[in-house]
Amino acid sequence: MTRAPANLSAVRSLLLTHLNIDKNTVRDSDLEPAEVGIVGDPAHRGGYHCGSDRVVTNDYSVVESSRDRNGLTLDAAALDVGQFQVRSGGQTHDLRSFSTWCVAQCVANAADTRDIREIIYTPDGRTVRRWDRLARRTSGDNSHLWHTHFSFFRDSIKAGRDQTPLFRRYLTTIGLLEDDMTPEQDGRLKRIETMLSRLDGREPIGQTYLRLAVGKDDAVGAKPVSHPTLTSLGSQLSGVQQALATLAGRDFTDEPAIVQGVLASLTPEKIAAAIPPTMAKQVAEELARRLAA
Repeated sequence: MTRAPANLSAVRSLLLTHLNIDKNTVRDSDLEPAEVGIVGDPAHRGGYHCGSDRVVTNDYSVVESSRDRNGLTLDAAALDVGQFQVRSGGQTHDLRSFSTWCVAQCVANAADTRDIREIIYTPDGRTVRRWDRLARRTSGDNSHLWHTHFSFFRDSIKAGRDQTPLFRRYLTTIGLLEDDMTPEQDGRLKRIETMLSRLDGREPIGQTYLRLAVGKDDAVGAKPVSHPTLTSLGSQLSGVQQALATLAGRDFTDEPAIVQGVLASLTPEKIAAAIPPTMAKQVAEELARRLAA
């Protein structure tokens, strides 16, 4: 029968640990155990709350992505989170602010969101919206006015991949969980990010630019880029973001070596091949000017 996988059970436990404020009483403002679900009830058929024994013909949670087709097991691949309200850092945080924060991270393609297929939520308590990585749907039924639904690609559940980082990051952001990084590690990571964010010492290459570079220039919050070569270089530069995510929290000491390792794929040949012919003369003249300086 459909079962709750360990990696989603870990997310459930994490949220209840930090958002179920008074575990001895039932309070309207707390996130209660009954409000965080993984497996659908016995009558539930089809969708990410169901494993292979409960999916239906042409189930969207299976057929629309190879990640789901190849990852189908008896495990459910969804998490529902109910209403809560907590005070932290002088601010009130609730299901709506939590949901919109998570959606914003998905829109930005943060490394710890890439196993999330969809989030069905309400930003205002009146309208149901759906962020869908595959851009198939934009809304959901009215039950999502009081709970938020997360679907995960089934192959990530089958692989047992840790799904807590996004939710740990949320709890850290609102001040309910301490950052695991030491101040020294955090400082080093910021210096590495600064070094990697500049090709020539002047132009930033951040998440917004990389989204444009890989052809997603209609993304929310996207801005024009000033480097015409970014579109061609995008496929080579996009690995920088993933490398930074891998470095987070690691005990590293040789910063220049790390930077060199991340940028190793940006060979002169690849950079030259990416420069449009119309720019080649300008680039050559600029390089000559710098070398002569």
